[in-house]
Amino acid sequence: MIRASQLWYGARTMKRTLSVAAFASVFALGSLAHATPCDNPLISACINSDTYWPNPGPTRFATVAGTETVARGNVGFGLVASYQSRPIVLTLPSPGAGGSKANVVDNQVTGNFLFAYGVTNRLELDIAVPVTFIQSGTGTSPITGGGDLSDTAVRDVRFGATYALVPRARVAPSSAAQTAWALTARFQMSAPTSDQANFAGEKTAVFIPSLAADYRYERWFFGAELGARIRPVTEFAGARVGTELALGLGAGYDILDRERLSVMAEARGYVNFAEQHDTAPSASGISSSPNGKTIVPAEWFVGLRTAPMLGDIALFGGGGGPIPTGDSVITVPRFRFILGAIFTPRKP
Repeated sequence: MIRASQLWYGARTMKRTLSVAAFASVFALGSLAHATPCDNPLISACINSDTYWPNPGPTRFATVAGTETVARGNVGFGLVASYQSRPIVLTLPSPGAGGSKANVVDNQVTGNFLFAYGVTNRLELDIAVPVTFIQSGTGTSPITGGGDLSDTAVRDVRFGATYALVPRARVAPSSAAQTAWALTARFQMSAPTSDQANFAGEKTAVFIPSLAADYRYERWFFGAELGARIRPVTEFAGARVGTELALGLGAGYDILDRERLSVMAEARGYVNFAEQHDTAPSASGISSSPNGKTIVPAEWFVGLRTAPMLGDIALFGGGGGPIPTGDSVITVPRFRFILGAIFTPRKP
């Protein structure tokens, strides 16, 4: 855990170096802008554009949390990267019907450096350090007149603990002693270490409790996750993100035995409790009023996974897109691709 702690400290140091301390800009109607990206209650860049937060530790799915933990005294690590396209798009008034579109976050490639330590065979400590390697987009400039997004960004560090409530037997995947189902609890949080001008994180800490369960029958495996992301409401031009109920479902099949090749299909969604707003020009620059709507950002994913060394080393990849849940929803990309490699020793 020393190396993981050093990475966490490094991320905080990079945040202090790269984040914008203050800037002045002008609203489209001429009002003065806020002092920092989080200060303006209506045009805040402190919304995490990437809802994909992979967990450290063993997993059979790419987006649904796993139920197993790293063995006692062992360290697991991995890198999970994702590319998403246009997760935040802003509709601007224009003479034509429907208005014009501004790609606030256009293209984004993010890597999650994952670390896990087995305190016992049931208790695991976790840390995830996400960094955006490359991105493009207008940022808040269509409204504030400021600059575009930075080419790279430090994101919010996540850390916490995982405990196997109903542990899975630590045997070979093909063994007759393999446990049919398992249940695991997690409590994590994210720290506001991000570049706040780049839609890279939150303005405060986010608390992330969850339960993950899975069931295995012969070559079939199924997973489910129920959790929450607890945080205050942040608004960007009427789109409001607050506390969310997180739901995930997955199903897969081992094409080859012993986890050597598997196919998986997954879906995940976030029931956002914050009421959405409509915005309009006003004498003070911009006004925001409730419209009675709520949003549910949701995505599907299909992919392949291989774990030739009894599951300790796993490679997975695939892609997906949005699940229609109504009008255009903030933080839902038009498509996403995921590629990951993890080492998570599970032997006793």
